[in-house]
Amino acid sequence: MEIEMIKVSIKKDIENCNNQAELNDIRVKYIGKKGLITDLNSKIREVANEEKKEYGMKVNEIRTYFNTLFEDKYKKFEEEKLNEKLKSEKIDITMPSVNIEVGAPSILEKLVEDVEDVCMSMGYDVIDGPEIELDKYNFEMLNLPKGHPARDAQDTFYFDEAEEHLLRSQTSPVQVRTMLEGKGEKPVRMICPGKTYRRDDDDATHSHQFTQIEGLVVDKNISLTDLKGTIEVIVRRLFGEDVEVRFRPSYYPFTEPSVEIDISCFNCNGKGCNVCKESGWITVCGAGIVHPNVLKMSGYDPKVWSGFAFGFGAERLAMLKYGIDDCRVFYNNDLRESKEFDRVD
Repeated sequence: MEIEMIKVSIKKDIENCNNQAELNDIRVKYIGKKGLITDLNSKIREVANEEKKEYGMKVNEIRTYFNTLFEDKYKKFEEEKLNEKLKSEKIDITMPSVNIEVGAPSILEKLVEDVEDVCMSMGYDVIDGPEIELDKYNFEMLNLPKGHPARDAQDTFYFDEAEEHLLRSQTSPVQVRTMLEGKGEKPVRMICPGKTYRRDDDDATHSHQFTQIEGLVVDKNISLTDLKGTIEVIVRRLFGEDVEVRFRPSYYPFTEPSVEIDISCFNCNGKGCNVCKESGWITVCGAGIVHPNVLKMSGYDPKVWSGFAFGFGAERLAMLKYGIDDCRVFYNNDLRESKEFDRVD
């Protein structure tokens, strides 16, 4: 009889409950530490043995009954609270919108990504490396021993009097590290874009910090023909399908033979203009066949393996592509300058 009275009381209390605070008090009243349903459990020892099973079932039933009504009421309060919140936080979409100013993508980053995309489509890996380098990787293993006069053109920033630790003057050390990982057994096809540093004047066309995009291929039977085909794919992706490529003899300690790479002027189609200084051609890259000494120092047998390397200046490519006449634009934080290139292709 007591159980039935508690059941009636449960229904009445929960139906008349007006908020979650009252509902919580009801929970304590019935299933708290000293609650009415909790007390029913403690009275089971007073019930005759033959009636304990039935009594226990009734106690479980009323506990389930309470939990069901409690959960339904709790969900109702939660829904009411959510609806009230949604109503109070409603946005009037008929109001004029606010124009939020946003920045533009980095011009250099966009250009580097364009080169990465075309190289990855040809099976190249994009590899990064440390900007603080050892002289061993930055110069010596690139066929530039200490005292070599060609080092003067890459005078960089050293961290110690012994001139062993430095800010890299090129991304070529990443190529050396990659070849060393290959242990003279694996072919290499990679590009390594990144920041480089040289002691140079800061003016419209020079900076002590600039971005290089270097590439390296090491395999068997690699020739200048492979290099020319690769460069053609890259520059035509950047400047248009009608661009022509030409090689001119040059000198780099780490390649032999070495070449300067020109493209026909995309602005005047080779007729001569201010962009190409009336020559019809624009120099965009240095490249060549990897020097046998470089291969040998990196563990590759030059009698078996050969390769080519190339290096673009990202700032120069971007200046040509977008008609920028001052490389300092890339490093200024004036959004008015970069905003002009927000929608460039």
